Amino acid sequence: MAQNDNWGWQARIGMFIVGNEAVPEAEWWAMAPPHVSVHAARVTAPAPWARWRADRSGVEFEADLERGCRQFASMRLSAVVLGHSSSSILGGTGWDEAVVERLAALLPGVAVSTNGLDSLAALRSSGCRRPFLVLPPWYNDAILQAGLRYYAERGCEPAGHLRYDPGRKWRDLPPGELYPLGMGFEQEIEPLYAQIRAACPDSADAVLIAGTGFRCVGIIEALERDVQRPVLTANQVSLWAALRACGVHAPVSGYGRLLAGAQARPGQ
Repeated sequence: MAQNDNWGWQARIGMFIVGNEAVPEAEWWAMAPPHVSVHAARVTAPAPWARWRADRSGVEFEADLERGCRQFASMRLSAVVLGHSSSSILGGTGWDEAVVERLAALLPGVAVSTNGLDSLAALRSSGCRRPFLVLPPWYNDAILQAGLRYYAERGCEPAGHLRYDPGRKWRDLPPGELYPLGMGFEQEIEPLYAQIRAACPDSADAVLIAGTGFRCVGIIEALERDVQRPVLTANQVSLWAALRACGVHAPVSGYGRLLAGAQARPGQ
């Protein structure tokens, strides 16, 4: 009897992720339905991962992003996502669309997207326009403010926001030092659940947790039960969008309403 080998005969999805993060692959593999495989290319460049040309006629990819595209092009992928919330947030108006255009040129025939576009699509599909935006502790003040603007300028102005308090061991360190010093591998989801539940304002119609390196999918179901709103997370929304783009409509249980209803066709 053959054993499961995670071969993606239904869909094979590529994702660009931060070079030193383990969370995106772990969360995607936890949520992915059978017969869908996930393949990562790592990017070490600072955000955003693509630079505007001087005349803003398009973007040029950082070297490791360009290299990853060449590798992905030979892998018969069904979809590719630039899985980096910070790049979408910091890229500026039109950046996501310019990146998609460049990805499509390098990966013909492959469905392409960015994490920012996926989060906006998930909010629209959930009928939500006033999310409670939750950000990881390694986002500094500039990224936090850019994140609030990103959603407000796209018709989803946050009803409030929370930058997760990582606890006494990490609280007094500058945001930029948290990941290099190991906080990314010591993330706890129970305190995150408690902080979101306590802080979510009544005016919010969803919880949106940004940051693909921010460990959180394990608390989606518990939060949805307790705050009585859709809970959307960075890795969850990009998996959902990729599955839809690939024509994979099998519902996924245990990770929120969004994936449980993944059998809905685009536009529904």
